[in-house]
Order: sequence, then structure tokens, then C-alpha cells
Amino acid sequence: MRTDQFLKHHGVASNPFTEEDAQTDPVFKSKCRGTTFHPAWDKIFGEPTDPATSIVFGEKGAGKTAMRLQVVGRLADHNKEVKQGRLWVIEYDDFNPFLDRFADRLSARKQRDPSKVLAEWKLWDHMDAILSLGVTDLVDHLLDSTHRDGPEANRLRPSPGATQFKNALDRSQKRDLLLLAACYDNSTAEPFTVRWKRLKWAIGYGALSAWGEALIGLAVTAIAVGAMAATSNWGWLSAPWIYLAVAFGWVPWIYKWARRRWLAGRISSHLRVLRREAGSLRELLMSFASRDLLNQPLPDKNRTDDRYELLGKLQGVLRALGVTGIVVLVDRVDEPHLLNGKAELMRDLVWSMLDNKFLKQPGIGLKLLLPSELAEYVHREDRDFHQRSRLDKQNMVPSLDWTAEALWDLTNDRIAACSDDDASPTIREMISDDVSDERLLDAFRSLRTPRHLFKFLFRLISTHCGAHKDTDPSWKISRETFESVLAVYTREQAAVDRGLSVG
Repeated sequence: MRTDQFLKHHGVASNPFTEEDAQTDPVFKSKCRGTTFHPAWDKIFGEPTDPATSIVFGEKGAGKTAMRLQVVGRLADHNKEVKQGRLWVIEYDDFNPFLDRFADRLSARKQRDPSKVLAEWKLWDHMDAILSLGVTDLVDHLLDSTHRDGPEANRLRPSPGATQFKNALDRSQKRDLLLLAACYDNSTAEPFTVRWKRLKWAIGYGALSAWGEALIGLAVTAIAVGAMAATSNWGWLSAPWIYLAVAFGWVPWIYKWARRRWLAGRISSHLRVLRREAGSLRELLMSFASRDLLNQPLPDKNRTDDRYELLGKLQGVLRALGVTGIVVLVDRVDEPHLLNGKAELMRDLVWSMLDNKFLKQPGIGLKLLLPSELAEYVHREDRDFHQRSRLDKQNMVPSLDWTAEALWDLTNDRIAACSDDDASPTIREMISDDVSDERLLDAFRSLRTPRHLFKFLFRLISTHCGAHKDTDPSWKISRETFESVLAVYTREQAAVDRGLSVG
């Protein structure tokens, strides 16, 4: 008996339980994302007009990634509905590129030990990564890049293209945008300097005074050559004073070049999660007048102060473009290959972010979707940690638990999403009546998470269909099949929980 034959008999067009990861689940993304939510959704999502931080701890398969996709989808709907008060979304869920670049900066001895690598990772490295994601997506949008792959919620009005926003930004905001792009734009779609210059011309940033030092050198050189031509006294070329005079005229430019080269080198060495070639960065910094860089924050030190100011500058640019807040979604902390799923390494990566100043920045809401193993480390921390993090103010959800009733509703919603228009099947109709509702709820409760539940139901339906012929079908899953499959799956699940097997 074929699985699709069994499902079509109940009015279900496709198997609702095939996929296990929300990231690649077409049923969830197309039909369930906007309708099926965890009971703690309202606390986690909050109010879009005033983005707030939430910290969630959930075990594998509890729905953290699904929740991230739901937040992105809901914010996209919000941004479509309002003209002012839109939010910029930064999905900080792929740590591998940042960790790889960071590790490359360390000695070979430290690179061999992940704990030593993460011991060097600080809060400002997280901030640099977040700024890189946000700035790169913004520049992609302003340049109307065909390579743009940022969150769907990030859509500016009017339609993409920096020239349409030229008048929305004042001179200081244009400078801030170009400074942010010089430090943090991480696109590989085209050469870094070419892309930056396209952005500069598109937003209409002009700085003639940036060429003042070069003009002084050219003027002194022209005067010296003109004097020799006017007097026809080319013998001056053998006199050292003429070269000293010309060199003196170029001193301001040489000084500026040296300062910019020194500054570019400092930025390059302190941006540890990005690759910034000092020569290219120096070329861009030369395009700024000296007064435009005076007292400006730059990521040229190992500290958070400059990064907070740079986040403020990004907020200022976005605010001028009609975006009043930023939402940062932190997910998939257990997936970087450097961490290898080890809880203590996840803690070393995440713990620096648990700082009240960072989590409570005005206009920025961080949604930290963290593995449940880290909740145990929170309980072990001392008073100083809790005073610094103030988790009592962070809308913390200590466990992303699902009740049996919530899993029942989730299962039926998923079946309905895959059903024919004129059908309304439920899981109850597929299972024999001698399996009571109470027994079904007990089984769902023992499975705990949507991922375990979907795996079990997929195996249950497959086992039932494999036990019957096409010519002699059975449209109800028997109690014996239900109990035997549940017993086997429960043993496997227990082995996974003890770390003796891979789930």
C-alpha cells in the first residue's frame, strides 16, 4: 500500500511530515508560517512599533528556526502596511564565515583549539558581524543589487536605488553611510572599491576639500616648472633647492596619505571577523576630507564604545530612509563547525552578548534563539553575571516547551495545509478508534517537540502502509502498529537525549 494512496483517501494531497527543518520546509513556509504559532509567540515577537529584546531557550526541533522565519514574515507584513515605523531585519544565523576569518587572525597553536579561539572572541566581534550584515544588505538595496539575498522584510520606499534617496540624506548622513560601507560592506558581487565608489556617486557625496592637499602639491610643482619655463633657466633642475621646494609643497598630501595608511592598517587589524585589505581601505579613506573624519568613531580599537556609536550611525541613516528600528535575529548557534555542537563552546560564543547595555539599546530588538543546553549554564552563573546581563528584563523564555494539546493542534494545522480544498482531515481520523484521545495526547507529550512528532508520524504512516497491500488497503492505523512504532521511536529518542545516537 502506497503512502500517497493512504493520504489521498483522507483528502491529503501531499505528505505533511516529510520535512524536519523549517528552513527547507515548503509546507511551513508557504502555508503554516503565518497561521501556526507557539503559545509563547506574543511574548517573543513583541510590538513592532517598539522592538524589544527576547531570549529563548529551546531544544533541537522545538521550533526556534521556524520562529525566526515567522518573525521575518510578520515584520515583512508590518513593513508593507506602514509608511513610517518600518524595521530593518538582520539575520545573524550563519557564524561560520565570521568565525573562520576570526580564527585566521590567531596563531596556529590557538587555531587548533576551539576553546582558545572562542576565548579571544569578544562582544565587539559580534557587533562587527551584525554591522557587516546590516550594512551589506543596505548597500545592496541602495545599489539595487541583483545579488541581494537579505531578509525579505527589508524593503525601502520608494523602490530600490540610491539616487531616489539622495535628497533624504544630509551631508553628515552620507558621510556616515560611506564610512560604514568602507568598514563593513562585505559583498563579493564586485570589487570592494568599485562598489564603494558607485555608492558614493549614487548618493551624491562630494568632498572637493579632500583633494586640497593634492592640489597644493600640484600647484607648487606647476609654479616651479612654470618659473623655469618663463625664465628659460633649466639649470635649476641641477639645484637641490628646487626639489626641496616641490617636496615641501607635497608634505600635506604625504602626511594625509601616511595618516590614512596608518588608520586603514588599524581598522584592518581590529576588524577581526572581516577581511579588509589596508591598501584598498586607505584608498577609500583618502576620499574623505580631514574635517569629515575628525572625531568620528571607527573600529580601530578593541572596545565596544566605537561600535555602539557606529550602530547609532546606522540607525541614523536608516531613520532618514524611513526605518525607525532594527531587529537582530540570532539563531543556529549550535551549527558552526568550530563548535561541533558542544554546549561549553556555544556558551563561550554567546555569553559576551548577554550584556544589558547591548541587549537594551534604544531602537534595537535582539531575538536570541538559543539551545536549551545553555539555560543550564545560566543557572550556574554568579551574581556578577546576572547583574551584568539583567535577564529578568529581557523577556526570557526559559524553555520553548510544547504541550500535548498544542502539538495536537499543530499536527492538524499541518494536515489541513496539505489537504484538498474540500477536505478537512485530522490525525484522529487516520488512527484506529481503539487508540483513545488520551493515549494520543500522552504519546504527543512524550515526543515533546514538533520535529520528534513529525518524524514519528512519518514513520508511523510509512510502517502502516508497508504492512498492507494495494489490493487490500487499511485506512486506519491500528493500535498495535501505533504502540510498536512509538516504543521503538521512544527508545531511539532516549538514546539521542543521552548522546548515544544522532537524532
